[in-house]
Amino acid sequence: MISKKTGAIVFFGTVIILLSLFGVSFFEAIWSFPRFSLVPLMVVALLGTGIFTTINLGFPQIKYLKHGIRVTRGDYDDPNEAGDLNHFQALTTALSATVGIGNIAGVATAIYYGGPGALFWMWITAFFGSALKFAECTLAVEYRDFDKSGMTAGGPMYTIEKGLGKQWRWLAIIFAGFAVICSFATGNAIQSFTLSDQLYSEVSQLVGTEHFLTIKHQLTDWYSVSVQQVINGLFITVVAALVILGGIKRIGSVTSYLAPFMAAIYVISAVLILLANITKVPASFGMIISMAFNPPAAIGGVAGGTLIVFMNTLLWGVKRGLYSNEAGQGSAPIAHSTAKTDYPVREGVVALLEPFIDTIIICTLTGLTIISTGAWQHTEFYVSRIDPNFAGEILNGSLLTSLAFKQGLSWIIPFGDKIITLGVLLFAISTVISWSFYGDRATEYLFGEKAIPIYRAFYITFVFIGAIATLEAMWAFGDAALGFMTFPNLISIVLLSGTLKKMTKDYFDIDHKTYNG
Repeated sequence: MISKKTGAIVFFGTVIILLSLFGVSFFEAIWSFPRFSLVPLMVVALLGTGIFTTINLGFPQIKYLKHGIRVTRGDYDDPNEAGDLNHFQALTTALSATVGIGNIAGVATAIYYGGPGALFWMWITAFFGSALKFAECTLAVEYRDFDKSGMTAGGPMYTIEKGLGKQWRWLAIIFAGFAVICSFATGNAIQSFTLSDQLYSEVSQLVGTEHFLTIKHQLTDWYSVSVQQVINGLFITVVAALVILGGIKRIGSVTSYLAPFMAAIYVISAVLILLANITKVPASFGMIISMAFNPPAAIGGVAGGTLIVFMNTLLWGVKRGLYSNEAGQGSAPIAHSTAKTDYPVREGVVALLEPFIDTIIICTLTGLTIISTGAWQHTEFYVSRIDPNFAGEILNGSLLTSLAFKQGLSWIIPFGDKIITLGVLLFAISTVISWSFYGDRATEYLFGEKAIPIYRAFYITFVFIGAIATLEAMWAFGDAALGFMTFPNLISIVLLSGTLKKMTKDYFDIDHKTYNG
């Protein structure tokens, strides 16, 4: 049988060759419309597995929601159980990776390309994604290992190899390989780039674009950089390094404070905006529902007809939903496998809370602020399909959300957009920190413990590179890597569904002792 190290070398070599021959577009095909179907394979796989798991387990996202809240607040925390983090710390570590740029820039991008209706498909992804989170995190704790130092080692790569058998090791290697790639792309460089771009925008507003800090120096025909971007990169890198080099316990300690703090600031600000625009909220919900199923066609017509337009809205909702809550992707199980518990299902019910917090609450608040304030009119979707004569500035990503917060909070403060700058700062840094652990665990699985310091050095370097880079291709490759990372995890969930169902039944047949409640 091929060793994991050899398999990893073959995997990364294959990816490099394919990138060299076909470019990023080859990998993007996972999200494209195949010739034989208008529905992308990734959408079918995610929603299909989510629906299957929901039915197989009897709607766990509804049945076990209350129990998950009790476990998270520590009612069942036994200090003598094995693991590195308590349930709350494991949840916040996972949330720190998911509650991030996807909640600010990701929602805005979904509306920019797919219109308000994309938010509905983010909800659908979250609902069925909660069942996937329950499944993948339960299995991760069941099949986790402990390394020589006593640190937990878990995630879909271990679930696949231990749960399905060593004959499936090749699939575990593929998952771990794409997890490492994702850690550098979606979990690192994209976060650092977005934060750096936001900080550059703030400084430019203060001193202009011709200041020695903000002026762009053309280094090549295709690349320019400013002093401010370099400063941003150094700042983000130092902050991330101080936490990352401390390992999972320091990561868990930092995120247990950072995640609730940053979420509270963002949620309170968004709620204040919606209260100020309360009369527009019902119409905003109506727009989300109606455009989810009947988005307006392009002004000049669109090739393929209205079905293609509908699929575009659905696809952007699912893509950004996955990017936001990471349900079924396989990253969160790596964090949850560190939980102090002897009951895998107990951590599963904690994990199912994530899509509700991340997408149903935070992403919805973001979407409603963008729609109710009218900021969504500054999108490509609005201009191309509703009003081609719109003369306003076209905005995407965090800058679109900044506009919504500036307009929405103008009745209280004149600088509501600075809330987004703070949110991007906290969200991006927390995501970078948490994703370092995911890549850390995947690297150890592939190459052994000695490779971890090398991985961390490259990871920290990429934080800086992301801050000064242009990342159009990185966004595309990051989405593709997420998709390819997801498939092995979904396969393991389906093949182990019988085991999972029995584990769930056995757990809830027990009268569990409480410690703090």
